[in-house]
Order: sequence, then structure tokens, then C-alpha cells
Amino acid sequence: MSDKFINGYALLIGVGESAYSKLSLPVTVKDTQAIYAALVDPELCAYPDDKEHIRVLNNQEATKAAILDGLNWLKAKVESDPKATVFVYYSGHGWVDKNTKLYYLVQHDIKPTKIASSALSAETFTNALRQIQAERLLVIIDSCHAAGMATSKEADLELEEEFDEFIRVAPSKGFIDDLKQGKGRVVFTSSEGQQKSWIKDVSSSIYTYHFLEALQGAANKPGDTEVRVSNLMNYLGKAVPESARQLCNAEQIPHFDIDAGDFVIAKLRGGKGLPSKGWEEVKPDATQKINKIADVINQHGKFITNINEAKNFHIGDVYNK
Repeated sequence: MSDKFINGYALLIGVGESAYSKLSLPVTVKDTQAIYAALVDPELCAYPDDKEHIRVLNNQEATKAAILDGLNWLKAKVESDPKATVFVYYSGHGWVDKNTKLYYLVQHDIKPTKIASSALSAETFTNALRQIQAERLLVIIDSCHAAGMATSKEADLELEEEFDEFIRVAPSKGFIDDLKQGKGRVVFTSSEGQQKSWIKDVSSSIYTYHFLEALQGAANKPGDTEVRVSNLMNYLGKAVPESARQLCNAEQIPHFDIDAGDFVIAKLRGGKGLPSKGWEEVKPDATQKINKIADVINQHGKFITNINEAKNFHIGDVYNK
């Protein structure tokens, strides 16, 4: 019987379908669904599968107010559980104003003519995170997407012309420094500067695909029973740039800031850990599980809100069409 990671809490945000359709990023929803499925799988990360431990905000649910409410929910959870480990994942557009140099996360209910006032500013996001007094908090921002933000290069150029006062970039060093203020805070971003966060295929981004591998022990040693922040960092730092070069002939270098220290983020294979031969022994099964959840998400539509709508599926299941 697998143990639960009972002190784990997560807020997963996939902006996906924007109220302004030109800004929609469908793959972000697939990313959050896949991560959710891995987190709650009792044979993988073993987070409790309930709304007391995980919230998923996708598409029309990924509003500015809902995101801030989700962060406030995490604040309350930490106050009631001093041993809490908190994981916040945001996947969507990230823009910087050329004039003010202020950074914004572009959530669902954006108003194209009022970006600065309607988008979720870095300052507001950071202030809400500072209220979460967890000793173990991981924030991942995947916010500079390519090959998925528009249906063609021409459409992509139209977006750049329409919003010519903003630049699509990864979070700045200043934003990251603000985010990490406090004890036990670790910040990951999927790319650096104006590098793009590339799409692997229709089912996931390169970053999320390798993140799912890391959650299954890709950088762990035989006998390890937990996945630590350092395991994620070590694997993503190597695998993401290699895949970006091979698949997209592009540079994508993830950024990691773990000055606050290392900590456990999930169970490894439900607490069973890696066998004696390590990652290579379980890699075929891990790859099959990742592909399986991608198939379910594709079959049930790109904008499903809750993975439980896919017949209570988790990626340790044997799925029959």
C-alpha cells in the first residue's frame, strides 16, 4: 500500500483558452492536466486526490481573481499545516511593458486594450505569494511559449504588431528575486530572457514532458523513495536544452533559483522508489504512462477542466478505449 504525500498542496494554473481568443494557449491546459494526474497518482507522487490539497485553474477558471483566491487558499492551508509543502505552477503568457519594464502574467480575463490594469502584475502575484509562510515552496513559471500561441507564423507576427508595447519574455531576475524572498522558496522558469518555451508535440510542452519524467525518478538514484527539488533541477537542466535543440533547433535553457535550499516535493513511485537498476529500468514504463495521459486528454478534448472527467483516470491505470 502506497503512502500519501499528505502535506503536499498544489495550485496548477493553465491559462489555455483566453477571453481574447488570439491569446489562447491550449497546450498549457494539457500540461496542467498531465501534472495533476501525476501528482494524485498513488503509484507516483501520491498527493491526496481532493480539493483540500490540489486546485486546478484552467481556461475560464484561470482568472485574476481566481488565481489570487487560490494563493490565499494556500496561505490558509499552510497556517493549518506547519509541515506543508507548496507547489505553484503557472503556464501562460508572460509579458513585460517596454516602457515601464513591469512584468505581467496574462491570465484568462485579460482586456487587450487595458493590459496594464487587467493583467496579473508581478507585484500583485509576488505580494500574494509572500503571504504563504511555508518553509517549502516551489514556484514554476512557464510563460514564454512558442509553436502553440498562434496557428501560423503570420498570426504570431500579427500578435506582436497588435501588442507592440509588450515583449514576450521569461520572468526577469528582479521578479525572480522578489518571488524567492522568504524562507524555503525555490523558483523555476522554463526558459531565460527572450528564449521561447517550446512545444514538444500536440500533447505537451518540452518542459512539462521532462518535468513528468523527473517526477518519476529520471534524476534519482536506485533506492531513492522521494523526489527532491534538486532532482527536478538536475534533470530539467540537461534534458530541456537537448530536446529544444533536437526538436526545434532552438535554445531553451531553464532557470533555477534554489538558494533557499533543497526539499522533497513528492513521493517517488508511490514511495516504492527506484529499483536496483535505476531510471533506465523504469523509463519505458514511465514513457508509456506519460503518453497514456496525453492520449486521454486528447480524446476528451483540449479544454477539459478536471482530469476526473476522464473517468477518474490516473496515469498508473490501464486505460481501455
